[in-house]
Amino acid sequence: MYKSTPIKNMTDAFDVSGKNVIVTGGNRGIGLGISAAFAQSGANVAILCRNEASGKAAAESFAAYGGRYACFGCDIADARSVKAASEKIFGFFDNADVLVNNAGVATTTDFLDPNGLSEWHRVIDTDLHGVANVVFHVAPKMRDAGRGGCIINISSVGGQRVSGSKEHHNAPYNASKAGVDIFSKYLAVTLGDYGIRVNSIAPGPTHSDLDKDLPPSFIETIEKELPAHRFGEPIEIGALCVFLASPAGAQITGVVLPHDGGLLTVV
Repeated sequence: MYKSTPIKNMTDAFDVSGKNVIVTGGNRGIGLGISAAFAQSGANVAILCRNEASGKAAAESFAAYGGRYACFGCDIADARSVKAASEKIFGFFDNADVLVNNAGVATTTDFLDPNGLSEWHRVIDTDLHGVANVVFHVAPKMRDAGRGGCIINISSVGGQRVSGSKEHHNAPYNASKAGVDIFSKYLAVTLGDYGIRVNSIAPGPTHSDLDKDLPPSFIETIEKELPAHRFGEPIEIGALCVFLASPAGAQITGVVLPHDGGLLTVV
């Protein structure tokens, strides 16, 4: 049974240098912020994404940080694509220390719209089944390596609230993110004996490629009523990921951490 070593002081408490990190959807938005945060902190980063060109550009942009960086094309909704990409990853890395399941999609279609059911399956296939696909192919490698590790699933405060649904229809997104949170708790229990910690981060309003889908009324609410009075930034989600993956986060597992500027307290 694997047990992590608690920190004795603050020396290297937040050190993730040399760790091998996999980030799905790490080429843009929140995922790029996560990839950049790990690269800037001295970790090696492998990006999985559908747009391989932009992923490679992101990896190349990290060169100055001195680690090893790569991108592998992958559609996480396709289990065969994930299997093929995982084989490439473990040809590039000899092991993985951190897996961040970030890739996701959303919708603005009313569930009862004629296209509502197809949108349901499209979103669920990526945001929930996609997380399962990646964990299925990566976690056994982490487990069998006997080194412990950390899995971070990016969910959303949308997995805990549905206020605003009349103006911003996103039922499959809400359902998938709630599922990711429960799946994270299950994994924390089943992988704990192997020293693999599993947590969810639930971002609130954070600048990303999904900004364009937000109704003006929601943006006004953020600026006026959110305790933080602003959107979060992708690098801030990345900073929380680095903390969870560091020695300072070694006792944190099985939790859902909101990163929402106080949204859940007021809406």
